[in-house]
Amino acid sequence: MGNEKINKLIIGFVFLVICFALDRFSKIYILNILNNEGQVNFYINQYLNIYLVWNTGIGFGLFSSENNIFYNLLTVIIVIINIVILYFAFIETKIKSLFLMVILGGSLGNLFDRFYYRAVPDFIDLNYAGYHWFIFNVADIFITIGILCLILSELIFYKKKNEKN
Repeated sequence: MGNEKINKLIIGFVFLVICFALDRFSKIYILNILNNEGQVNFYINQYLNIYLVWNTGIGFGLFSSENNIFYNLLTVIIVIINIVILYFAFIETKIKSLFLMVILGGSLGNLFDRFYYRAVPDFIDLNYAGYHWFIFNVADIFITIGILCLILSELIFYKKKNEKN
């Protein structure tokens, strides 16, 4: 394995650890407030609140279920997807690999919660004029940013590839 591949893996791993750590710290902070206050429901401004909910589904509470078999099946699927993301991070270009590691860092943060708490704590509540977006967490932000960056990089590389042809 060449130095370039090793450097790519090290940088990618650093990105993954930073994303995972920021997610863990944010959740630990919110859960510590919960232990001290009994509930988390903070009004920050007219657009942002902190409101703790426990998500047993996937992103944005989709496929939430109290059924253990469904929850476990969903968790296995998430583990498989993480393995696939790790494989693609290994074979892709440096920039795409970094974006995949950001996605993986967020995903591993939520996966950790699925194993440790049997649910994912979501607490960021964005709203405007009484309309609320799905409540999410820091890991979801990293997953979303990573996906958006991957899409943009694909569009840029596709455009450059077509210009060369």
